[in-house]
Parts: sequence; C-alpha cells; structure tokens
Amino acid sequence: MSEIDCNQYLIHAEPYYRPVGSEVTMYQAAYAARMPVMLKGPTGCGKSRFVEYMAWKLGKPLITVACNEDMTASDLVGRFLLDINGTRWQDGPLTLAARLGAICYLDEIVEARQDTTVVIHPLTDHRRNLPLEKKGELVQAHPDFQLVISYNPGYQSLMKDLKTSTKQRFGALDFTYPDAEVESEIVAHEGGVDAKTAQRLVQVAERSRNLKGHGLDEGISTRLLVYAAQLITKGIEPQAACQMALVRPITDDPDMRDTLDAAVNTFF
Repeated sequence: MSEIDCNQYLIHAEPYYRPVGSEVTMYQAAYAARMPVMLKGPTGCGKSRFVEYMAWKLGKPLITVACNEDMTASDLVGRFLLDINGTRWQDGPLTLAARLGAICYLDEIVEARQDTTVVIHPLTDHRRNLPLEKKGELVQAHPDFQLVISYNPGYQSLMKDLKTSTKQRFGALDFTYPDAEVESEIVAHEGGVDAKTAQRLVQVAERSRNLKGHGLDEGISTRLLVYAAQLITKGIEPQAACQMALVRPITDDPDMRDTLDAAVNTFF
C-alpha cells in the first residue's frame, strides 16, 4: 500500500471527545496489546466518535464499515470484478485494513448476518490472518492492525446477537449516556448553544430515558440533543427544534409524543 492510500484514512484534525471515565487509558492499553475491542452501548452515545478520537490520538488510519443485514462476507473481504481489462481482485475494507495496519471499525455488527461475521475470527486470535478463499491468498495482518466492533445491547434478540464464540474474542468497554453535567458540556460544545439551553435539553432527554421500556424502545440520544441545539443556533424556536430533533424521530405513538412534548414545554 502506498503512503497516499494510508493518508486518506488518517484523521488529521482532532475530533471532539469528552472522556467520561477511564475509557481512553483502557483503549490505549488494549491497542498496545493489539486486543480486539468491543464497544457496547445505546445509539448516539459517542461510540463512533470515541473510535475516531482514538484513531487520531494513536495516529493510525481508520476504516469504518456500517454493517447491515444485506452485507455479505465478500463485502468485507473483497471480490473479483470484471472491467475493460478483464478480471481483477478488489480488497474489501477488512482486508484493506489488515494489509494497511489500520483500525477497522465494524459499526453495529449485530446487523450483519452471523455467517458474515465469522470471517473476522482468524483476525481476532493468535493467528491474526485473513484467508481469501476465492483468491487463494492468506493475508497476514499488519502489526498495527486492530479490529473494533460496536453494537447496542438494548436491541439484542435471539435473532440479532453475537455468538458467544465471537464475543469471547474481544475485550469490551461499556458506554452509556454521560451524567447531566458532562452531557450538557458536550451539547453546548457540539451544538453551539449556551450552558443553560444545553442543560434544559439534557433534562428533556433524561425524562425520555426514564420511559425506556414504558412506551419507548430507546430514549433521546446525545446525538439528537446536538441536532436540536444546532437547530436552535440557526434561529429555530427551542420548542420547534425539540419537536423536530428529539420527539418526532423516536416515536410515532400520539400519546407518547404528547408526553414528550409536555416535557419540552416544561423546560422551554
């Protein structure tokens, strides 16, 4: 791989990430050991931003894959393509990361089929290799390569969960929404609003999170709070911004919307 190929996956500007515990130190130790890492937590709580931040901090290229139920093993490892010059092989993102020595981040891995996720197994033990059966090649992972996966345990089901044989190949870090003070700081920084507005937005989110399992599958995420804050900085009235960014995305139930709208009205 050329230097140009590597540079396009490097993160050159520091992503904003507010540590909430020892996760930075723990991840650095895991990377030093080249331990595969699993990030577990609700949607929009900062898992992806954390991976970007750590890739920047370590100075390593980052290749991210948004997993989905239609993703095949070939989408990860690569396939033969036919073009004007004939047949050629094209590496998938997992193979590219292994060759390049990048951090490969498989986001929401439980969305992928289990027969697809098993291809990561040889990269997550002492072998650290990736067989390309269609090509007849065994790719030995670069010494800097690391695999990181994430998923939301709140959406676990019998049909959508990782096999135990996969889970036990990773060290795990638990993520959740930060406490109110830290979350307000994040919303104010990322959304550009004043501290008081950020605190009110977080209070609305806390009300919604108390309703998880009581009409809501998931509470309002930090990501949505930042969206609401950004709308407010663009001149949208706070109540309208909250309806668009906080209430409408997470539920279609009229009664639940009324409940959340009432919470918005309480704080704004």
